[in-house]
Amino acid sequence: MPPSAPSISSNMSSRAITPRPSSYRYKSEKRGMTYNIMLVGQSGLGRRTFLNTLCEREVILPAEPPNPDTANVADPMKFDTYEVNMEEDGTRVSLTVIDAAGFGDGLDNTSCFKQLQDYIEAQFDEVLVEESRIKRNRRYRDHRLHVLIYFIAPTGHSLRELDIELIKQLGEYVNIIPVIGRADTLTVDELAAFKQNVMRDIDFYKLPVYNFCWDESDADALKENRDIMDFIPFSVVTCDEVIDNEFGMVRVRRYPWGTIEIDDESQCDFVLLRYILLNSHIADLINYTEDVLYENYRTRKLEVGGFAENEEDDTEHDAETPALSAKKQM
Repeated sequence: MPPSAPSISSNMSSRAITPRPSSYRYKSEKRGMTYNIMLVGQSGLGRRTFLNTLCEREVILPAEPPNPDTANVADPMKFDTYEVNMEEDGTRVSLTVIDAAGFGDGLDNTSCFKQLQDYIEAQFDEVLVEESRIKRNRRYRDHRLHVLIYFIAPTGHSLRELDIELIKQLGEYVNIIPVIGRADTLTVDELAAFKQNVMRDIDFYKLPVYNFCWDESDADALKENRDIMDFIPFSVVTCDEVIDNEFGMVRVRRYPWGTIEIDDESQCDFVLLRYILLNSHIADLINYTEDVLYENYRTRKLEVGGFAENEEDDTEHDAETPALSAKKQM
């Protein structure tokens, strides 16, 4: 197992975003912050190495070679859960990562969309049931997804129907951040053109990816977030190898013709994306999930269940929330 790479959050270049205060983060420094991420994308786009590089440790071991006799048969999608305790900029983060293994690997992926939606809704339903209890569990662990990292195949053309349908169906339930997996397979010009094509499709189909500019109350943060929007979709290159060169320990991906330093911002967006996910925007992603996405879901759920509040009637109606669907087994 290679040695862990040094923390990169303190070596941000001028391209990186400016650290800004967060009351949510400060309150969580002592007790720790609960944070949930889901990884979704077809096999072969680097989800395993992304998670290992994100956490700066080997969370997922290399997969065993496939059986040649069954290699042509796509496995059904399943949810693999990994828990990692980290410390970022003085704050303890209890990170849970759910990997949607097998998504998009079959000829008909309709069931994958429903599985993902059911899983996300089940986490909302757990909170809704917990809120309805007379005596709540003070140690309840919130499993609501705060961000979904969606890996786009580096086709060099545009979004596929699979990509469009997933973002359309799940965008109202979770913060979706699109990334280009294995971006090192594209040249600099191809990558720039592909990013433009992806953003053109997002605008054309009005796909609900995460909007970093949702909070317009802070002018400085708004300018910063507008700059971040220019990098969507983030180009991602990850690795398992750490080498010692004249500049110290660096994470690299080797090729017959040379290497890529994944912490070099001129070669990919991984450093910026990691800083956003685990440092500067972690509170924003959590707050948007709880205050916007969950509240919208809760309102719809209660309206369908007949428990919507009547704005014209000041009378409060007490009702027990009906039993909701149980959490899916991972």
